[in-house]
Amino acid sequence: MTGSRLTYCYYRFGGVYQDIDDKFVEATRAFIKRLRKRYDIYEKLVTKNIIFIKRAENIGIISPDMAIRYGITGPNLRGSGIAYDIRKNEPYSVYPEFDFEVPVGERGDCLDRYMVRVSEMEQSLRIIEQALDTLPDGPVRSKVPKKIKLAPGDCNFAVEAARGELSYYLVGDGTSVPYRLKIRVPSYSNLSCLPELGQGILLPDLVSIMGSLDLVIPEIDR
Repeated sequence: MTGSRLTYCYYRFGGVYQDIDDKFVEATRAFIKRLRKRYDIYEKLVTKNIIFIKRAENIGIISPDMAIRYGITGPNLRGSGIAYDIRKNEPYSVYPEFDFEVPVGERGDCLDRYMVRVSEMEQSLRIIEQALDTLPDGPVRSKVPKKIKLAPGDCNFAVEAARGELSYYLVGDGTSVPYRLKIRVPSYSNLSCLPELGQGILLPDLVSIMGSLDLVIPEIDR
């Protein structure tokens, strides 16, 4: 419906490119049922796998202080025990209407970061179900001018993306072309703690840590 991974072609000022249909809603509900049935498989294959546990437990511990100093956000921050989710702490869009929890870890190690993400899978399904149940009728896009002039001044807005805080800082000078646009991506800050985190560790531990941070390299190297 959105163009697969390339969702930038779906959003429009004032709405979205096209409406979803009943077939999409039915397929989404079917996917939710299928994913929940697979939880036991994931638990047996990974979560309770002693090899995985030994490679992740007490490895790459990010303390709450370290997470804050480096501006770490998303599941990596919540894995360190800090229950910060922009959808809860600075609510936007329709998220205030949804009932969901913010999973957190205790030790801040690779295993905690994994467990937070597993728990967030279920929270995401809860959000999707509530969105489908309350899906409104009506137009999917408002009428907006073909050219939008930005008022002089600056603004910043952040959302909770899959890997943490994604924010856009925009400066307008009264024309239709922004004077400046800065995009703050979560992976760059999440990676920045690695030199400190990697001191005195073994190379296999580095592999575990990098995997637990769930980095998107093209997002970093822009």
